[in-house]
Amino acid sequence: MNNYHLILASNSPRRKELLSGIDIEYEIRTLPDIEEEYTNDIPLENVAEFLAGKKAAAYLSLLKEDELLITADTVVLLNDKIYGKPVDNADARQMLRDLSGRTHRVITGVCLTTTKKQVAFSDTARVTFAELTDEEIGYYVEKYRPLDKAGAYGVQEWIGYVAVKHIEGSYFNVMGLPIHRVYKELKSSFGLQITG
Repeated sequence: MNNYHLILASNSPRRKELLSGIDIEYEIRTLPDIEEEYTNDIPLENVAEFLAGKKAAAYLSLLKEDELLITADTVVLLNDKIYGKPVDNADARQMLRDLSGRTHRVITGVCLTTTKKQVAFSDTARVTFAELTDEEIGYYVEKYRPLDKAGAYGVQEWIGYVAVKHIEGSYFNVMGLPIHRVYKELKSSFGLQITG
């Protein structure tokens, strides 16, 4: 970026891959132990954006004037229940049983933050799963260990190939970062220019 040094506040390989995909230089900077908790008065559709903002607030005092921070959080929402990261393999299996044969929402909240300005937004995709057998769920959980993923699955992994029947919205949002929206906001709100 012309006027900012970009910081990605995430260790997620998916978010790194997606941000790298738009040919912008950035560095990774992470803080340990940022609490990902929210109160019950926040509408479920707003939780991901709230958590992205909470992460941004933890970094704000460390930001330099020429730095732009990207924070993000993803949740899976089925009916009126949020599915975050599973606590163990049994929890992961139960989450996937719940998602099997049904349509859920994946919501990623993003905050773009400088010392003077913050732009926050969220993006939603609807994902429809085929019916999964217990053997398929067990295979995926044991082989891929999706304990670091909201809803206990990564759409870019084996389960995405065999279980995802339909996505309405951005595939990249389901991966963990609505990169089309990030790019748009970097251009319109922070002056990103692409030069040949």
